Amino acid sequence: MALIDTLKEEQKLAMKAKDKARLGTIRLALSAIKQREVDEQITLNDDDIIAVLTKMVKQRRDSVAQYEAANRQDLADVETAEITVLEEFMPQPLTEEEVTALIERAVTESEAAGMQDMGKVMALLKPQIQGRADMGKVSGLVRAKLA
Repeated sequence: MALIDTLKEEQKLAMKAKDKARLGTIRLALSAIKQREVDEQITLNDDDIIAVLTKMVKQRRDSVAQYEAANRQDLADVETAEITVLEEFMPQPLTEEEVTALIERAVTESEAAGMQDMGKVMALLKPQIQGRADMGKVSGLVRAKLA
């Protein structure tokens, strides 16, 4: 089943269950997906939808950090709940060992010799890791590997 269909089905189930928090989060996700489709005049595939969901999770994590810094735990809890719902639709996260193995393979495949080849390595990694690991952390690990 396509990811968009899964989201729509879960929206219906949330409506029937009268789960307003879950329903609101799913609607936000569907809205963001639809907005990107309209802006770019394309139909998003599952990988593109995962990219949208990843961006939404990242935004919410940033919000949680800001709310906690401002002692607004009530708002941080709302954002954390949204993160939980969004992560249900994302692929299983990679373990540290899996990420390291993927980096090793990408460095070997791209024949990277130093920092100047970081773009090649990241280009190979991005499709495999998108939505399954924090790209910022992966970038740091690649940088350490190539240094």
